[in-house]
Amino acid sequence: MNDADVSKQIQQMARFIRQEAEEKANEISVSAEEEFNIEKLQILEAEKKRIRQEFVRKTKQVDVRRKIEYSMQLNASRIKALQAQDDIVNSMKESACKQLLRVSNYKKEYRKLLKDLIVQSLIRLKEPAVLLRCREVDRKIVESVLDDACRLYAAKAQVHAPDVTIDTTVYLPPPPKSPDSHEPFCSGGVVMASKDGKIVFENTLDARLDVAFRKKLPEIRKQLLGKVGA
Repeated sequence: MNDADVSKQIQQMARFIRQEAEEKANEISVSAEEEFNIEKLQILEAEKKRIRQEFVRKTKQVDVRRKIEYSMQLNASRIKALQAQDDIVNSMKESACKQLLRVSNYKKEYRKLLKDLIVQSLIRLKEPAVLLRCREVDRKIVESVLDDACRLYAAKAQVHAPDVTIDTTVYLPPPPKSPDSHEPFCSGGVVMASKDGKIVFENTLDARLDVAFRKKLPEIRKQLLGKVGA
């Protein structure tokens, strides 16, 4: 084999090796690109999943926050409405209290009212001996109607007239000295108790107003709620 043949054969081998190398490099490149694309796709899908999960999480957070804010606003509105109702009820009661203070100004009617309150108290107590407490300004009126009240009670209850003692050492609070007075006061009426003090019946105008308001409060609130709703 001469030099030309050797050179030719070497060139053929070189071309074959080069071709093999190029094909192998191309295979590696294609494989690497495929692996890269697969990994890129996996990363992309994982990121998409993470973003979707984050979106769902933040959407839930916004929904929860919206519900909390709505609940807080609703509660605040309810509290405001209840406060408005309380203000109206308190205003009504204050107005009624002011009117009660004028009851004792009508002497004839108040005298009859005191007698009726004493009879009612005796019926409630059903005691043979009773202690009566009134305002000092009402003492003379009470003294003037007491015998009639005891006789009326005895006739109604079909018992002997009770022994009623007016407490002259401790009186009920007086009427308020001024509209802005914060001292304890009493609008009128009586408080009666058994002689041993175990049974007490408070039959003042203020106590009766409190009882009436407690009984009527649900109805008052219902009417106020209807007006607020309208």
